[in-house]
Amino acid sequence: MKIVIFGGSGLIGKALAKNLSASHKVQCLNRSAFKSIDTLSLSLKDSDLVIQLSGSTIAKRWTKSHLKEVWGSRVDTTQMLSKAISMMTTKPKVMCASGVSFYPESDCSNPHSENGLRGEGYLTELSVAWESAAKSISEDTIILRFGVVLSRSGGAFMKLYWPYYFGLGGPIASGNQCFSWIHIKDLVRAVNFILNNPKAKGVYNITAPEPIPQKVLGKALASALKRPFLVPLWEWQLKLLFGSGSQILTESISVIPKKILEEGFIFDYPDIKSAMDDLT
Repeated sequence: MKIVIFGGSGLIGKALAKNLSASHKVQCLNRSAFKSIDTLSLSLKDSDLVIQLSGSTIAKRWTKSHLKEVWGSRVDTTQMLSKAISMMTTKPKVMCASGVSFYPESDCSNPHSENGLRGEGYLTELSVAWESAAKSISEDTIILRFGVVLSRSGGAFMKLYWPYYFGLGGPIASGNQCFSWIHIKDLVRAVNFILNNPKAKGVYNITAPEPIPQKVLGKALASALKRPFLVPLWEWQLKLLFGSGSQILTESISVIPKKILEEGFIFDYPDIKSAMDDLT
């Protein structure tokens, strides 16, 4: 099978490319593939599966120009992808990334499954527009709503790892906000599981089955590293660092992967202790 991964240089893209290349022909492309419809169409030639992960990071200070880039790198590219695929005689299957910020805020005792209602705010609007563009490609498009990915190769985990390693870990804001996460190895296995299911379609939450408060995550990391859990990062400090973008660290979104569990997927790292034991 020929698989084209857009956003293949990112954390998820690299992990998927490494795994899938063992059994398939994988081509990883960045956003330069979207410079024109002709360039994009050429990159899609003879593809059997397209995985759309393209998107600039949201984990930085939000400015008008950055938010415009975030939107364009997700929504506009996916709309262009839809147009390019519509021109193909033989159309590939498509998987498109989204995020759990699609859902409204909730605590860990009230998690959302795939049929949950949409939330409010910029991140929800971004997810809704991104998914709408993906759905315009085909009714069989698979949408992957990712939780926060934990990996030693980068991302949120490594931003936490070194402060905690040096004994500077503690709760972020109240620490009570619910944190929906997934180990990178389970993410790769989940995508493979869906890929090998010919009847797969629609939305999948790609999160561990156990959403937890942020302070539980922090304590588990501190414990695995045998370090204290003492130094808080207050909300006003986050706003100084990230402005309105600090909400990605303070929003409380509780999500469970109901659909993939019902289809028979078994997590290797279903709880935060098993994940931290592996990652540290």
